[in-house]
Amino acid sequence: MASTYETFNLRTTPEKFYIEAGDDGSEEVLSIDRVSTEMTLTVRRDVPASADSQSICGLMGTIRMVAGMYLVVIVKKKKVGDLLGHAVWKAVEFDIISYKKTILHLTDNQMQDNKTFLSMINSVLHTDGFYFATDYDLTHTLQRLANTSPEFQEMSLLERADQRFVWNGYLLREFMTQPELHKFVFPVIHGFIALRLSCINGKLFEWSIISRRSCFRAGVRYYVRGIDTEGHAANYVETEQIVQFNGAKASFVQTRGSIPFYWSQRPNLKYKPKPQISKTINHLDGFQRHFDSQIILYGRQVILNLINQKGSEKPLELAFDKMVSSLGNGMIKYIAFDFHKECSRMRWHRLQLLLDMVADMQDEFGYFLVDADGTVLLSQEGTFRSNCMDCLDRTNVIQSLLARRSLQSQLSRMGVLHMGQLVEEQADFEKMYKNAWADNADACAKQYAGTGALKTDFTRTGKRTQWGLLMDGWNSMIRYYKNNFSDGFRQDSIDIFLGNYAVEEGDWTTPLRDPKDWKFLTLPIIMVVAFSMCIICLLMAGDTWTETLAYVLFWGTASVVTGGLILFNGLDFVDAPKLVQKEKLD
Repeated sequence: MASTYETFNLRTTPEKFYIEAGDDGSEEVLSIDRVSTEMTLTVRRDVPASADSQSICGLMGTIRMVAGMYLVVIVKKKKVGDLLGHAVWKAVEFDIISYKKTILHLTDNQMQDNKTFLSMINSVLHTDGFYFATDYDLTHTLQRLANTSPEFQEMSLLERADQRFVWNGYLLREFMTQPELHKFVFPVIHGFIALRLSCINGKLFEWSIISRRSCFRAGVRYYVRGIDTEGHAANYVETEQIVQFNGAKASFVQTRGSIPFYWSQRPNLKYKPKPQISKTINHLDGFQRHFDSQIILYGRQVILNLINQKGSEKPLELAFDKMVSSLGNGMIKYIAFDFHKECSRMRWHRLQLLLDMVADMQDEFGYFLVDADGTVLLSQEGTFRSNCMDCLDRTNVIQSLLARRSLQSQLSRMGVLHMGQLVEEQADFEKMYKNAWADNADACAKQYAGTGALKTDFTRTGKRTQWGLLMDGWNSMIRYYKNNFSDGFRQDSIDIFLGNYAVEEGDWTTPLRDPKDWKFLTLPIIMVVAFSMCIICLLMAGDTWTETLAYVLFWGTASVVTGGLILFNGLDFVDAPKLVQKEKLD
């Protein structure tokens, strides 16, 4: 495999950027013309001695803003650990550097738009969870890597990467067409990685978990649901658990993703907006595309639908069941499990019902196993595709339990566990295992919903606690605020970063300057004034109680009526995306 350089030095002159490879003995330098934007290879002796110097950890790529092109670089990284002998890094800090030396050529409006677009890019970059490796392909599972051709093995990391998980793919589009530059860039994934050196019965082994978020139909909780016309599901994440012991390697893969047909759940100031299933689109076409691709990639599919089977979620469950039946594909099995009903009143032991229900299927699927000589002993022949409404909290709980069941079999076969020993009885490992899966839940939740996951007290401790319920309430409140009042900006940020909306240099008009309806300012002011007057009337009573009551009733009614009007027109008050057309989000 053609690896990339590991360290870099950015040299800057008024005319050019020079990215020097910091690896020993390397003379190659990537030269980027700041005027023509042309990228070429040169050598160290061609770099002017007067050039400013800055140590960087890598290139995310380039992106065009209103002011022109910008170079996005990683300036700080943190080592996560070693995966199968390869260093894995987390990108921690970034810098966005303009090709242009000044932006004085822009109008005031253009400057403001450019500033907003840059803050959007920064918003995405500061969403925790960007990972990379310079000599290992993080975008593929062990099983996919084992089933490749010699030609594939010779490709650069950029060429061979699974494009579903390359979050800087749009930023690297200029590099893709120039293979000679591939040694200077690497794919960056978004999600979560935990690498742990563990010990059971005095035997050291490596345990890892990698969650890869798809960049297709990426977005935030309420603005991206269901699938697109290509069959890509919202909040799609591939999670792989890897074990290595004495040279042998085992892998167990699961997936999660939004319910794969056309539905939406727009925020409207209500705590839980009602899901809407599209009545105008042929659901089965996209549904079939989704599962055709899943079967090609992973084999047989067992759908674990964890949503409620009553209330507003019930129509989604019925539609999902009906569509699987209509497809009539023997490679797909559908299982509905009402998580909240089964586990109500703290009856979390009832999750064992689902595990028992799918045990035989999990044994049939197996897992990927390769011995120290590289001989493939077992292949995973299917995956569990789990979902709840958000594919976060309930989904992660179930995935952690299924992964532990697979781990039990893997460690027993590898000889780490003795006959009759259970993984959950190994106290030190079990604590580490639960915390890593809870960290995975938090990372995926922050990236999609804006807060840490709910129910992580169960994932961390194996039981539900009062403190956990309190924290769930707090996180739910934060989610409500972000989903209604800041997620439009977050969605626009992701669309800019991934190229779903392309900014043109020198744009005179952008959708950012979208004037608000009169209701947006008027009704909240009336409501605040009316509520304030109601409180004042209570505190400063009139001459008679009937006079006081009349004032309180008047102002109280005014505040309630205004509040009702705000809720009725909730869609006008939420922070909605401005850049991508509505039909692309539905």
